[in-house]
Amino acid sequence: MPIYEFTCENCGNEFEELVFGSSYEISCPSCGEKNVKKRVSVFGFKSGGKFNPSKPSCGPCNLTSCSSCK
Repeated sequence: MPIYEFTCENCGNEFEELVFGSSYEISCPSCGEKNVKKRVSVFGFKSGGKFNPSKPSCGPCNLTSCSSCK
């Protein structure tokens, strides 16, 4: 049961909804409008390394240390 992000076309409210099936009808919790648009969801994860967004990338690979940086 995935959680999707939506934007209401009527009032612009952005919200998340737990969707149980493809025929599930979504309506805006703010204004009740059924004209909503599914947004592209962004998620984050960490895989053991340190993430430092303030450190600039060095080359086309967008890494801080690679063969094109040397």
